[in-house]
Amino acid sequence: MRLRTPFALLGAALLVLVGPPLLTAGTGSDTGTAIPGLRLMVPNTPGGGYDITARTAAKNAEEAGLTGDVEVFNLPGAGGTVGLTRLVGERGNGRLAMSMGLGVVGAVHTNKTPRTLADTTSIARLTEEQDIVVVGKDSPYRTIQDLLSAWRKDPGKLPVGGGSSPGGPDHLAPMLMAQAAGIAPKDVNYVPFDGGGELLASILGNKVGFGVSGVGEYLDQIKAGSCASSPSPARSGSPASTPPRSARPVSTPSSPTGAASSPRPASPTPSARSSSPS
Repeated sequence: MRLRTPFALLGAALLVLVGPPLLTAGTGSDTGTAIPGLRLMVPNTPGGGYDITARTAAKNAEEAGLTGDVEVFNLPGAGGTVGLTRLVGERGNGRLAMSMGLGVVGAVHTNKTPRTLADTTSIARLTEEQDIVVVGKDSPYRTIQDLLSAWRKDPGKLPVGGGSSPGGPDHLAPMLMAQAAGIAPKDVNYVPFDGGGELLASILGNKVGFGVSGVGEYLDQIKAGSCASSPSPARSGSPASTPPRSARPVSTPSSPTGAASSPRPASPTPSARSSSPS
């Protein structure tokens, strides 16, 4: 995941802000270059794409001297809508921002939350990446053909894990994959997790037949050989393009993923999921 400049990193970290501009009384208010006491909320569990993105952006912004210490904290729940509700509830707090992506967009729709992204202010788009199909190193599926064959035989008995609520990118990707494989999407046994960090434990423990997540979230596990995936055909030059020898090729759906600012309903910026450095 590439963050081109430290300045872009800071802007990317401020994905969602409620209230006035990011200028507050105190250090940096004269120049607008620093935000004292900035807090960056992650609306799902540690270890997922939103979390990795937020912590990477905060670290780089601090190291570049663009701001003081940034507090990154997690407030998971309901696909990110618990965090969204908190954010909207702190209208006027110019020191609070939230990292999010398309998964929250889907969760708002699915959960029918009273607070929506129309109640927030978009700040910056950060990244975009591919979703990948991932299995644990002890998975019986050694090729994509193995996996698809088992999936076609009985879709309901092969649970598919994703780090987003229905309507989010990790849900949409396996539905598109199923459709392309001749499986009715309604027959897919999709198991939602609150972020990629929570999903990872089930992948490693073979609690799901396979998982769908962003490249950046599981790149370290793929390199270490604890997970297996295949290169993304749409990004043959990416770091995940050549799997390590200990990882077996499996597959990737072609739908892109990304980290983005909260879209207004009329013009949703992200084409897919948030995050990792999403």
